[in-house]
Amino acid sequence: MKKSLLIILLVFIFQINAQEKTVPVFKDGEAQVVEAFSHSKNWIRHDLWVETSFDSDGDGKLDRVHVDVTRPNQTETEGLKLPVVYESSPYYAGVASGGKELFWNVKHEFGEKVAEPTRSNVKRRGKRPIISNSQIKTWVPRGYIVVHSSSPGTGLSDGSPTVGGDNESLAPKAVIEWLNGKAKGYASRTGNEEVKAFWSTGKVGMTGTSYNGTIPLAAATTGVEGLEAIIPIAPNTSYYHYYRSNGLVRSPGGYLGEDIDVLYDFIHSGKEENRARNNKVVRDTELVNGMDRATGDYNDFWAGRDYLNEMQPMKAALLMSHGFNDWNVMPEHSYRIYKKASEMGLPTQIFYHQNGHGGPPPITMMNRWFTRYLHGVENGVENDAKAWIVRENDKRDAPTSYENYPNPSAKPVTFYLNPGAPGAGTLSTEKPSSNTKETLVDNYSFSSDALAQADYTNHRLLYVTPVLKEDVHISGLSTITIKAASSKPAVNLSVYLVSLPWNKGRRAKITDNIITRGWADLQNYKSLTKSKPLKPGKFYEMTFTLQPDDQIIKKGQQIGLMIFSSDNNYTLLPKPGTELTVDLENTSITIPIVDGSNGIKY
Repeated sequence: MKKSLLIILLVFIFQINAQEKTVPVFKDGEAQVVEAFSHSKNWIRHDLWVETSFDSDGDGKLDRVHVDVTRPNQTETEGLKLPVVYESSPYYAGVASGGKELFWNVKHEFGEKVAEPTRSNVKRRGKRPIISNSQIKTWVPRGYIVVHSSSPGTGLSDGSPTVGGDNESLAPKAVIEWLNGKAKGYASRTGNEEVKAFWSTGKVGMTGTSYNGTIPLAAATTGVEGLEAIIPIAPNTSYYHYYRSNGLVRSPGGYLGEDIDVLYDFIHSGKEENRARNNKVVRDTELVNGMDRATGDYNDFWAGRDYLNEMQPMKAALLMSHGFNDWNVMPEHSYRIYKKASEMGLPTQIFYHQNGHGGPPPITMMNRWFTRYLHGVENGVENDAKAWIVRENDKRDAPTSYENYPNPSAKPVTFYLNPGAPGAGTLSTEKPSSNTKETLVDNYSFSSDALAQADYTNHRLLYVTPVLKEDVHISGLSTITIKAASSKPAVNLSVYLVSLPWNKGRRAKITDNIITRGWADLQNYKSLTKSKPLKPGKFYEMTFTLQPDDQIIKKGQQIGLMIFSSDNNYTLLPKPGTELTVDLENTSITIPIVDGSNGIKY
C-alpha cells in the first residue's frame, strides 16, 4: 500500500514539474511570443569557433568560423531543445570606408585598360561574444535559438573572403553540422576545448538580407542535413548578374564602378597578418584575372559564382523576398532561383513588394514558414498561395495572394515601333509597313530620367502607346528583340520601359515612372560567352529579357519604350558621340499582360 502511494506521489510530482516546464506555444499555425522566453536578462549568450573542412587562408590549418549563440535560459535549466534561426554575414565586423577612389574608373572607352582602384583595409569592430543582435528580439521570444556567424576572412573568423567561392557555402554548412552534432565547435580560436550544441533540435532555418540573404542559398546548395528552410531577402544569386548584364559591364545601382574585387576589399575584416597573402592569392589572382572587365563575357569564373548552377543538392523549403524596384540586387536574382526550386518540386513561395533594396516578408509569413519546417507544426503553409505581391498603394504587410508568379493569366503581347525621332514614335501591336531606321547619339551627360522627360532629343529613341483607358496589369519578364548598328566596334545598349507622363512631383512613388529596364552588349548578340567587335554600320539582332515586374499601369498613362546607349548610373561611360541606329521593322518588345491583348484598352 505504501509503495503504491509512493508511486502515485512521484507521478504527481513529475506531472507538476512537467507542467512547469516552458515550451513553445502555437496558435493559428504560428509560434507565439512566450513570456518566459522574453526576458532578455535571462538569455544565455556565448560564442565559439566551428571548424570547417577548408583552409582558405593557406596557413596549413582548417579554418574556424566565429559563431555566437543567443538562447532562452530554459535550454540550460530545463533541458529544453529548440530549433535555430541562423544568419551569417561578411558585414558584422565592419566594412571599408572611403570614396570614389575605391571604385573602378568608368569613364573610358570599351576594352581600354585603366588603373586599378585604390585598395583599402577594413578596421575590425565589435566585441565578444556578440557578433550581431539581428533576429534575436523576433525569434527568441517565440521559442527559437538565434545563431550568427562571420563569413570566412571577416571578423574573428579564419580564412579569406572569396565573394561567392566554395568556402562561403561550406562555412555555414559546417555551422549547421555543428548544430547537428556532426562538426566540432571550440571555445577558442586555436584551442581544443570542445563546445557542444546540446540545446539544438538539429532543425535550422536561415534568413538575411542582401549578402546575408545570399549565404542561406549558398548553404542550401550544399544539401546539408538539418537546413530545413531558408528565407533569403533580396539575395545576390549570381555575381555575373550583379556586375554584368547580357555581356555588358554594368554596375549595381548606387555603386557605379564597383566590381567583385572591390566588394572583396570592402568586407575583408579578418586577420591583418593574413591579408597580404589573401590579397595576392584571391583578389589579385582569382578575382582580377577571372572577372574580365574588358569584355563582360560569361566565363567559368562567373559560372562558379552562380548559385543557379549549384542547386541540384538543395532540399530546403524556400520563401523568397524581393523588391521589384531594387536596382542594386535586381529582382531577377530571386525569380531565377524561385523558378528553379519550383521546377525541382521544393516547397516554394515568393513575396515581392514595390520598393527598393531589402524588405522582408510580413512576420506572419516568416513565422508560418519557420513554424512548419522547424517546429514541424502542420499548419498547411505548403498549400498557401505561391506568390504574394504588395500592390502599388498597399502596405508592405498586406500583400495580395496570387496562384503563382508570373501571374498565370498573363499572356505575351508583342508591340512594334513606329518612327517619331527626335520626338516620340508610337508603340503599337500592329507591325509597321515600312522599313524605317532611326538613330540616336550616345551622351552620358544626360540621365535616363532627363531622356524620358525630354520632348525632343537625339540622345534617345522613345515609342509610346496611346493613352490607356483602363488599367493594365503587367506580370513577368518583358523580352526585347532589337536589330541595331553602331558607328563604333562597341556600344552600350540600355532599354527602359516607362510610364508616361513622367511624375516629377515631390510625392511621386517609386512605381510612377520606371516599369522595368535592362542592359546589353550588342557584341554578345550570338552568345554571352563570346563577344565579337561590331563592324561599324552593320546591323545585328539581339534578344534579351528585362527585369521581372508585376505592376499595374493606371488608366490615363502611356507605356513607353525608351532605347538609349550609356546609362550614367550603371554602365561604362565612353566619350560621347557613338551613333546607334535601330531598324524599327525588325525590332519589337513582348510584354506579359494579364488577359493578354484583351487587357489593353485605348
